[in-house]
Parts: sequence; structure tokens; C-alpha cells
Amino acid sequence: MIKKIGYFSLLALLVIILAACAAKATEEPAPSLAGQTVTIFSACGEEQCKVFEQNFVGFEERTGIDVVVEGSPDFETLSVVRSEAGDPYDILNFPQPGLMASMAKDGFLTDLGSFISDSELSAAYSQSWIDLGTVDGTVYGIWHGADVKSLVWYAKPAFDAAGYTIPQTWAELMALSDQIVADGGVPWCVGIESGGASGWPGTDWIEDIMLRTQPPEKYDAWTRGELKFDSPEVRNAFEELGKVWFKEGYVLGGTTGILTTNFGDSPTPLFDSPPGCFMHRQASFIPNFFPEGSEIGVDVDYFYLPPMGTEFGKPVLGSGNLISLAKDTPAGREVVKFMLTAESIEAEVKAGNALAAMNGVPRDWYPTATLAGFADILANADTFRFDGSDLMPGEVGTGSFWTGVVDWVGGKSLDEVLPAIDAAWPK
Repeated sequence: MIKKIGYFSLLALLVIILAACAAKATEEPAPSLAGQTVTIFSACGEEQCKVFEQNFVGFEERTGIDVVVEGSPDFETLSVVRSEAGDPYDILNFPQPGLMASMAKDGFLTDLGSFISDSELSAAYSQSWIDLGTVDGTVYGIWHGADVKSLVWYAKPAFDAAGYTIPQTWAELMALSDQIVADGGVPWCVGIESGGASGWPGTDWIEDIMLRTQPPEKYDAWTRGELKFDSPEVRNAFEELGKVWFKEGYVLGGTTGILTTNFGDSPTPLFDSPPGCFMHRQASFIPNFFPEGSEIGVDVDYFYLPPMGTEFGKPVLGSGNLISLAKDTPAGREVVKFMLTAESIEAEVKAGNALAAMNGVPRDWYPTATLAGFADILANADTFRFDGSDLMPGEVGTGSFWTGVVDWVGGKSLDEVLPAIDAAWPK
């Protein structure tokens, strides 16, 4: 009996093996993606697009996929029109998450969770970045590059000569401002004049303060219109800003200077001797407006705009670009998965064109200490949030919010300004 069981077991095993071999013999090999072309549509200029495309040289050699980067200043219009016509670009490189969220809700983007696992996302990004690419619980975007806005630029030679130290908290920042006034200087330069866009530098201040006084969920609710401008939370942000902008002796030229100084000219007094002001809060792009020949780290330097308490850690306000899959193909999926890696931004980082949003980018890839410092601020951020006014509907974000800041600096009360901003929100 034992021998019979062994015989039949062996026979059954042989049948299984033969069946498996037969199935394997008829199984089609995985199709090669070599020769496939994937187009990434972006808002980049010609030279930026060229460097962006260089990121994919190694990937193309390994996979045979040809990655083409196409740029246009009409990105927003063309990406929507092509998708509505049923002929979408393969991948969209969104300059901000607002349009990405809108297109996701309209059904034009692919659920990235269908081929990227949660563990892969968590390995590549902090949760804050993942949240910013999520719409209604589904991940539709992964972040590529970023810019930092939470910066204070300062007149380094005079700052050092006076023995001032970099403030680590908002209270220390205000104490430093008081000390500069006591020493006969002016702490701040502020300029919000920008033609038809006047007021926008003030919105960045408000957004930075919101991130330092409220949880990120409140910030998100505010940018979606669920938390009104005329709420205690947002009113408090304006009031905190007023303690800087409207305090006697704090800002060069007072409120008149704030209203009439162009944003690009506002940091210039940092370079005077003695400096017309000691500090200027502005994003990482502002060196483009510094006097010719200025050297960061010598003539001027920067520090992170400090938190207002410990409750919300070290938040960072910024901007950036994120990748979404509009045409779901095997080749497109491979490109998107590649863009989780540091290699996918290497050319741009080394050219000084981008700060990486994903983990794993070596600090020595950045060509200057300034850019490496920006990257450190991003890496150490407990929360990253996108420029709020860019997320709001145009009627508010680039409309009533801008004009409301101008009206407030011009003398209108918050009781007038805040309800007027809310009134512009689309019904």
C-alpha cells in the first residue's frame, strides 16, 4: 500500500511538471519597450527643456525607450485641449498642483497607485510631498523639482560687523529687528509693486505665516476656499504681518515704500554701504535682481525664515513641478517610475536648474553652496506647501488677494479687506 501511494504521488507530480513545462513553452515573452517614444509636455523654455531631456540619457540606453521633452508657454491650455480631444500627451509636467488636481477630477490622469506601491512612494518622498500629489485620496502626481520661498536675505558684511546672529525662532527674529532699530538701522526692505500683479509679495508673507501658526490641514482648507479669509486663523496671519510691516522704523520707507517699491528693486538697499536695510524676505529666485557682480555668501547671504513656535516644526513654502501620466502605456509607466529616482533629475541639479524634491540626491551634485543650502532647507522641512495664491482660483489668488494686500497697506481695515477677498471666490 505504501508503495502504491508513492507511485501515484510520483505520477501526479510528473503530470504537474509536464503541464507546467507545456504552459511555459506556449507563454509569450514580455514585450520589449525598445523603440517606444514617450513625450513629456512641460512649460519649460528651450534651454530648460534640453537639460531636462538630458536626465533620461542613461534610462534610454537601458530600456530603448526614447523620451522626448516638449515645452510650451501655453502648457495649461494645450494640455487640457489635447486631453479633451482624446489625444493626450504621454506625461504632463505640471508647474503647479492646482491644474493637476483639476485634470485628475475630470478623469484625464492615471492613478499612479495602480503601478507604484505605497512603499516605493514613501522611499522616494516625505509624506508632505505625497500629500501634495494626492487628489481625493488618490495619487496622481509625483514631484520632480522645487523652489524655496521661506528665505530671508541679509546684508552680510554689515550683519557680521554688528555681531548679529542668525535667528532660530520668530521671537529671535523680532528681537533682532528691535536691536537693528536700536542700533540706528532699518531691519526690513519690502516692495510689493509689480504693475498689474502688485501685492503678490505680500501673499507669500501671509502664506508663510499661515504655515507657522496653523496646521497644514488648515492651510489646505484655506487654499480650497473652505477656510475663509475673514476667519480668526487668516486674520491672525495678517495681524502678525502687520506687526512687522506697520511697526515704526521696521521697514525702509514705511507703508509708502512698501506700496511704491518694485519687488525686483526692493532688495537693492541691502548692498548699500551702510545698508539701507538689513533683511529682505523673498524666494530663491531673487538673486536674479541683485546688482551685477554680487556674490552670495560675501555681499549678501540668506537664512531660513524661522518658525513661530515648535508646534508645527519647520514648514517651508515653495513652488515646483510634478509629473502625471495622461496616456497610460507600459512605456509611460516605466518613465514615471524612473522619475521616482535621483537619476531622473541629475542633469538639472548639476546644471543648477533645479532643486530635487525626491530623496537620495547627493548634496555634492549641486554646483554652488547656495543651491546646496536651499536643498538642505527642503530636506529638513517638516511640511512643504505650495504657494497658496497659485492654488486658489484666479479671481482670488491673482485677483482679490493681491489687491486686498495693496488696499490693506494703503490704509483699509481688515474688516473691509478680508470680506472683500472672500466675496471674489467663485460661487
